[in-house]
Amino acid sequence: MKQLLLVLLWLVLCSGQPALADSAAIRTGAEQPERYLPLLAGKKVGLLVNQTSRVGEQHLVDFLLQQQVQVVGIFAPEHGFRGDYDAGARVGDSRDPRTGLPIWSMYGASKKPDLSLLQQLDLVIFDIQDVGVRYYTYISSMHYMMEAAAAAGVAMLILDRPNPNGAYLDGPVLDLKFQSFVGMHPIPLLHGMTVGELALMIKGEQWIANAEKLQLTVIPNANYQRDLPYELPIPPSPNLPNAQAVRLYPSLGFFEATPLSVGRGTPFPFQVLGYDQFASDEFSFVPVSTPGAALNPPLKDKKVYGEDLRQVSTDGLTLSYLMRWQQLFASYAKVMFTAPDFMDKLAGTDQLRLQIERGDSEPQIRDSWQSALQQFRLQRQPYLLYPE
Repeated sequence: MKQLLLVLLWLVLCSGQPALADSAAIRTGAEQPERYLPLLAGKKVGLLVNQTSRVGEQHLVDFLLQQQVQVVGIFAPEHGFRGDYDAGARVGDSRDPRTGLPIWSMYGASKKPDLSLLQQLDLVIFDIQDVGVRYYTYISSMHYMMEAAAAAGVAMLILDRPNPNGAYLDGPVLDLKFQSFVGMHPIPLLHGMTVGELALMIKGEQWIANAEKLQLTVIPNANYQRDLPYELPIPPSPNLPNAQAVRLYPSLGFFEATPLSVGRGTPFPFQVLGYDQFASDEFSFVPVSTPGAALNPPLKDKKVYGEDLRQVSTDGLTLSYLMRWQQLFASYAKVMFTAPDFMDKLAGTDQLRLQIERGDSEPQIRDSWQSALQQFRLQRQPYLLYPE
């Protein structure tokens, strides 16, 4: 009886608490074949996929072939089909040794697929794990594929995946004057949307040519909420090897426009910061050539000194790293943003760089984003597949 009363008391206490979603219970779009296999019957299919495109332990390509889907070819984004190319490294056309399927690059001389390839297809599937940061280029590849599919009259199917930074809506909204492959849409740096939601928004806001002609279907995640912590089962690219790197990426990505190292060429990329000309005894590391991840990393073979961020607690976008290093560079009469044009493309505006160089406070900088963020929050509402 006492045991029964304790159980009843526990149920009463819990009844007023919100249920916590279990990340293990999330089913990605790819893990719901009953919802999309009927759409593929009798279709000639192309896949825009990489190493994260999994159905359980199996790659989506192998799974679809096992299901007798007529897969014609694979489109490879930045980092390649298997995710083993360095950031920015040109990805060439090739053939998958396991399946014999042709691999067509979307990160070579052109970022847009050739219409002659798409005209061989009835439908293209996009299934790639994103990290929810505007300058991470998988969503740019999705944009170009959507535009090409619309032009070719080919349907597009998005198999959605969780956004590990989905709880955050932060950073400057991109000014289209600074549009580039690292920022194609007028969205915040942290947009809080999944690739499925973004695809719906790209079409709905007509951010691609012939948007009204694109036949777009999204298979949403099951049991997903955007504020649920979600650790990626497979690294989305060679230099985002773990959850800490994914969490720090929104804040540290800006340092790619500076002479600092973010740890490329070490076992802990995007989890450290360092520079070789400001000596310190606190923390140091040496970037080295790492084929498949960082063949020629910044400050290669040099001992650099800086910050170890592997254990810091971090959420969303943090400006303190940029502001602290800017002050240090200024104290040595050095310029930190040595690639200002690239910094402005990453930020989607020149204002963030100018504010940091001017010494504005973090509250001042954040206040300057708020109006555009609120406008975006309303603008994205019709396209959300999951509760705010």
